[in-house]
Amino acid sequence: MKFSAAFAATVLSAVVCAAPGGHAIKRQQTDRGNETIAGLGARKQEVTAAGASTLDLAIAMLETTNMGTDYAYGDNKVEDASNFGIFKQNWGMLRECSAQFKGQTTADWNNGAALNSDLGADITARHECESFYGQDTWFSGHRNGESGLQNPDTPDIRAYKEGVFWIQSQIESDPKYLTDDTRFWADIVPI
Repeated sequence: MKFSAAFAATVLSAVVCAAPGGHAIKRQQTDRGNETIAGLGARKQEVTAAGASTLDLAIAMLETTNMGTDYAYGDNKVEDASNFGIFKQNWGMLRECSAQFKGQTTADWNNGAALNSDLGADITARHECESFYGQDTWFSGHRNGESGLQNPDTPDIRAYKEGVFWIQSQIESDPKYLTDDTRFWADIVPI
């Protein structure tokens, strides 16, 4: 049986990777990389000056190209599904775990917009929420909202965490990545 070179390249590009927790995730090798985004170095410095860790940088870098909040209001979502800040944190979790929003209702979802203009509050809320839920559960709810909290071990959630941890490892591989215009990215589409 003969195979074309294109078919062979496609088969060879698919790999199985070990993700945190020992789970295997099948992905394409071409699903990661880096690019230069003008002004990103200055933004990284603003974010770290506001208290962000390399994990925070990785999450923000995965969520938006410029680590900013200039995406559609609420990330084109409403109520508990709406997202705010550089991490695109969802309101359903924020109102449970962030001191700033704790005890508010689904109907108060527009209050999350405060994170779009207050970098320190955004970072504090992410840290509070990770502390409240624990890292694995935080990732699950962050990626898939309430369904992620109920079903935290999906291939999509594992792929998301693997992508974030890969970006974090790239940032930590050289101090220049804390201040230059390099953005690392990962496409999170499990096969």
